[in-house]
Parts: sequence; C-alpha cells; structure tokens
Amino acid sequence: MRILVTSGSEAEPKMIAYSHNAMGGGRANYVRALAEAARPGEPMRALMLMSLASSYGSCATHVAVAALGATLVLVDRYETTAALELITRYRPSHVFGVPTMLRRLADHPPIPDEDLSSVGTVVSSAAPLSEVTRRAAARRFGAPVISVYGSSDGINCHTARTPDEPGTGIPDPSVAEIRIVGEDGTEVPGGSSGEILARGPMTPLSYVADPELDARYRTPDGWVRSGDRGVIDELGRLHVLGRLRQVVSRGGLHISPAEVEREIAAHPSVVDVACVGVPDDDLGERLCACLSHTPGTAEPTLSELTAFLETDRGLERRKLPELLVVLPELPLAPTGKVCRRTVTAIVAERTHIRVSGGIR
Repeated sequence: MRILVTSGSEAEPKMIAYSHNAMGGGRANYVRALAEAARPGEPMRALMLMSLASSYGSCATHVAVAALGATLVLVDRYETTAALELITRYRPSHVFGVPTMLRRLADHPPIPDEDLSSVGTVVSSAAPLSEVTRRAAARRFGAPVISVYGSSDGINCHTARTPDEPGTGIPDPSVAEIRIVGEDGTEVPGGSSGEILARGPMTPLSYVADPELDARYRTPDGWVRSGDRGVIDELGRLHVLGRLRQVVSRGGLHISPAEVEREIAAHPSVVDVACVGVPDDDLGERLCACLSHTPGTAEPTLSELTAFLETDRGLERRKLPELLVVLPELPLAPTGKVCRRTVTAIVAERTHIRVSGGIR
C-alpha cells in the first residue's frame, strides 16, 4: 500500500509515494525519538503550531497519531498570545514550531496565569535554528529545544540525543543513513562539505508518475539527493550549510544567502532574517538583508550589522550585505517559514530609499 505526500517548493510541488512501512517504521522511529526526549514512557501530547499540510506537519497526522497514539492540540493559524494560552490550558508535553514562532514565543511578555511547566521538549524544524533563538526558547520554556532537519523526500536528522550541541544531530540509521558527496557523487572525507544524501527506512518509493524527478533527486542505488550542502564533523554530527544552488551573484562572486543569514541570526537582537539578491546594473546583484528585531531594542543599522558580521563573526568582507530593510515582522508562508517571494517583493519596493553604505 502507498501513502502520498506532497512536498517541494511553491514553484516545484511534487507528489511522493511512501510505503506504510516507511511511514510506520522509519518516520515513526524519528517521531518516537522526539516523544522519548520529553518524558520516556509517557504518551505524547503535542501542540502543533504549523500547518498539518506541510511536510513538517505531516509527522503529526501520518505518524504521531497512527503509530504512537499521541494527542494533538491544533491551531487554525499561528498567533503568539493564543499559542501561550493553549499551552497553559491544554498542558502539552511537546511544542512543535518553526524558529520564527519559537523566537516570538520566547520574546512575548508573560500572559495572565501563564503556565508552561508541562512542556518537556520544544521541537524546531522547517528552517535553520540559530543558537540565539534556541537559547531564548530554552529559557522561556525551561526545556530542551530539539532542532530537526528533514523533508518528505526521505531525510530526517535531529538533535534529540544532543540537544545542547551545535549542528543538526547525529544521523540515526533507524530513520535514514546520511552521507556527504562531492560533485562527482563520491563520498567526501569527514569534515569536508558537499551535498547531503540520505537512504534508509524512511526512504520513499518514488516520485509519483515522474521519472524525471526520480532521475534528478535519486541515485540508481536509492540515495535521495537533498539539494542541500552540509558537512559531518569529527563527532559524527551533521551541519547543514544551506542550499547548493541558492546564491546571489555579485560581480561574478557567488554568495550563499543561507551562510550570511546564519551569521546575522547570531546577533542577539535579530529575530528573523532573510537575505535576497537585488538587481544591480553594475554588479548584476547586490545582497540585501531583510530582518526584524526584538521589541524594545534599537533598530540595527547597516554599518552596525556589517561591523558585527565582520568583526564578531569573521564573515568575509566580500560577503557582507550592502542593503538593509528592517520590518516589524517578516512575512510568513503557510508553512510557517519566512516567505522569500514576499520578502523579495518588499525589498524591491524599499531598497531605493533604504540604501546606505556599501562595500568599499
């Protein structure tokens, strides 16, 4: 029997066929590890802040209920005060959300009669989790924050065994084996970066009626190509470095927005950030950082931001953003991730009045 899951970007949605064994086996092993991380032996009671139609949310409907007998607390749409009220009222053991949601929860003032003591684990996925946001959420909930990397294409890795360590966890072969390969498809030495591939109990059967997608995203021996760049360190932990092909080309130099976003997210007052390319007649593109900051903190300026990136984070000067747009909140897509399409449109409208400084 097959279970169909929709995945992919807005521009390239794809239908994926899973066997029941993959969902009840590999994917269930992944969710079971999250359940055991809170209170071993106790049933999961999970507040799901993201859409169940997303690949992240599908772990609830397909696995948490069917395989583990979990109880779900659901929301029609995310709203920070309402989420805190739901935690106080329904006493979940787990809170599932994306980093943007967790940072907003962490920064929100306490509500009347607030009680977050039931939460044993906070789970973050769908976007990179910065160390600043992880620490803020851990303080607010008094619970470990587990970062999950994965997709409906058969890839999952999380920090359930190492919640306070850097990286995206140690790959669990009961879910999916993960390896890093170079452009020629051969495995690279430990500590070297390359494309993340996965294969294991969670691997889907195929992309439905689309042999072209199968050929593009799967190797002949069944490894799933993630399209993400990563590295496995000396302790066996996976570190995700961003998309392979998501780059801004400035005068022939390719800049990874994900790399710059990761460094900006380390700034203590930055809540959300997205870096996008802005067309430029001279250099082709320039990098623009669009961000929101913690209420009550000073609005970052471009010069302050670039000084932080260069001096505190060691980012190469040629990769520094040249434009800055600051918003009260970054727009979110239905999945809960920052909507890059909307950010790009906002940046296109605003950069002509927000340009200042630049790389000399």
